[in-house]
Amino acid sequence: MPSFRTSHVVNHTPQQMFDLVADVEAYPQFVPLCQALRVKRRFSGADGAEVVLAEMEVGYKAIRERFTSRVTLNRAARRIDVEYVDGPFSHLENIWRFVDADEGKCRIEFYIAYEFRSRMLAALMGSMFDAAFRKFAFAFETRADEVFRPA
Repeated sequence: MPSFRTSHVVNHTPQQMFDLVADVEAYPQFVPLCQALRVKRRFSGADGAEVVLAEMEVGYKAIRERFTSRVTLNRAARRIDVEYVDGPFSHLENIWRFVDADEGKCRIEFYIAYEFRSRMLAALMGSMFDAAFRKFAFAFETRADEVFRPA
C-alpha cells in the first residue's frame, strides 16, 4: 500500500497550521488535484473534537473521482485525522500533528496511506496521486506563508 510520511518545522504556530488544515472548504484553492470540496455535515465527536464529513472531487485532465472522508479536528491534541468513508479507495488514512517548536514555530508531522479499490484506476492515477500526496504537506506550508505573512 502506498504511503508517505514527513516531519518538518515551519515558521508558523501550531494553532495557525491547525486552523489552515482544518479549513477544508479552502482546499480547492491550493491543494494538488483538488477540484472541489463540499462539506456534507459537521458535528461534535468524542473528546470535544469537531467532525466534518466532506466530499472531495479530485482530478487531472479527463479523469475525475469523488470520495467522502470523515475529518476529526481535535484542537486540544493539535491533531487532525482523516478516515475514508466512500469512493474509489479501498483504504485512505491521513494524520496531521502540529507540535510546538522553537519560538512561534511548529513541527508538522504528516502521514498518508492509501490504496485504490480498482487496479485499473490505480494504474491510471496511482503515480499521479503518489506525487500529489507527497506535495500535500508542502502545499499547506506554502499556503500558510501566503496567509500568515506579516503585513
